[in-house]
Amino acid sequence: MRYSRYPVPHALLVDVAETMARYGRLRLEKHPTHGLVLSSTDRAVLAEVMKAKKVQGMLGDRLDADSVIVHASERGNLKQALLKLGWPAEDFAGYVDGEAHPIDLAQDGWELRTYQQEAADAFWHGGSGVVVLPCGAGKTIVGAAAMGQARATTLILVTNTVSARQWKDELVRRTSLTADEIGEYSGSVKEIRPVTIATYQVLTLKRKGVYPHLELLDARDWGLIVYDEVHLLPAPIFRMTADLQARRRLGLTATLVREDGREGDVFSLIGPKRYDAPWKDIEAQGWIAPADCVEVRVTLPSAERMAYATAEPEERYRLAACTPHKTEVVRRLVRQHAGQPTLVIGQYIDQLDELAAELDAPVIKGETTVKERQRLFEAFRSGELNLLVVSKVANFSIDLPSAEVAIQVSGSFGSRQEEAQRLGRLLRPGDPGPDGERKVAHFYTIVSRDTVDADFAQNRQRFLAEQGYAYRIIDADDLERTDG
Repeated sequence: MRYSRYPVPHALLVDVAETMARYGRLRLEKHPTHGLVLSSTDRAVLAEVMKAKKVQGMLGDRLDADSVIVHASERGNLKQALLKLGWPAEDFAGYVDGEAHPIDLAQDGWELRTYQQEAADAFWHGGSGVVVLPCGAGKTIVGAAAMGQARATTLILVTNTVSARQWKDELVRRTSLTADEIGEYSGSVKEIRPVTIATYQVLTLKRKGVYPHLELLDARDWGLIVYDEVHLLPAPIFRMTADLQARRRLGLTATLVREDGREGDVFSLIGPKRYDAPWKDIEAQGWIAPADCVEVRVTLPSAERMAYATAEPEERYRLAACTPHKTEVVRRLVRQHAGQPTLVIGQYIDQLDELAAELDAPVIKGETTVKERQRLFEAFRSGELNLLVVSKVANFSIDLPSAEVAIQVSGSFGSRQEEAQRLGRLLRPGDPGPDGERKVAHFYTIVSRDTVDADFAQNRQRFLAEQGYAYRIIDADDLERTDG
């Protein structure tokens, strides 16, 4: 009601209120003699869900008119099933403390920002759930603060090995933990320590129909499990998480948008959103850089337009996204921002290879070794490199605080989460300039007009529009004139 441009229809307000009122009518609770029980403040709702075939095998005997016994192993599966039935259960069954381990935040020369403390406190009081913060706002610090509150062994799940090592470096810098207390569990290293950082990839590795690394979940009596980039959780991790409902679980993300529509599974298995700071609010406080988002539209030449028109539907996006016409636009933009740390981002490897050769810049892609990725990222951070061509491997959990310009030539179809993550590569505020001004992030998306490339770009931009970022649209020919 506060933000709507027009009066909000009363019927909509009633629908919202009634939908939200469904949460909490069913409660999962601990019973002193019967273990886990499902109780309700509305007997008709309890009767309705008990009749559903999906939940019957998860429930035991009826205790009384308002409660029924739940098989302890079905705590997560029942929450998923109830959400799908439209009656999400609030989980008050509590958590085990796990194996204690001393973790304190380091006190030397820094302190938690107000919103980071609020996020950590909101998580801790809720017990489990998701914290949503913009890229560059310090989600890792919130994770460290939660670990300081739990003071227990912690399993941290991350997207890739580079991210795992960045987490380790940050925890050593920001907490009382030493490097020897933090283990890496990835494709190349298998260390189990009081704090263990594992990649989603190694946990979801399947051999002969089984997941050989799942014993990691039971390797220690974990007191806290942290899911970095929770919007990317692979499906097998959801199945594993269903068995971890007695552990405190913290999800960290810049956007709860999932392109597969499984936000409900995040809600039921990790927990509800406990804290959300709008990007523009954090920007206004000076913690992330302001962003100038520009869509540069190019027109396909006649021959390419005909090839696009007669191509199979599944080939059209590649043809539109990879037009050589974009290369000249990239070259002009790079020249326009000469001297500023710039990322050229895309999804098609042959396109990125051509751009790297054209710009005489190194390229990071899936086949680039972890060691080489780290070397190039470090060279970029230090200022030794000012231009880097990167594939989608750089979308997530890569800390490049020096980046000021991103030029996006192609993306994962209409992925809104990818758009948010790519802009997030630029939002680290960096140090103020000599005049006290903070940098402005420049985010360019080059789009072929009158094609699915433009349709997908519009969908990708929805999330950022919701966060308050506006896209200016310019023609590639106009860009040439501004370039001189």
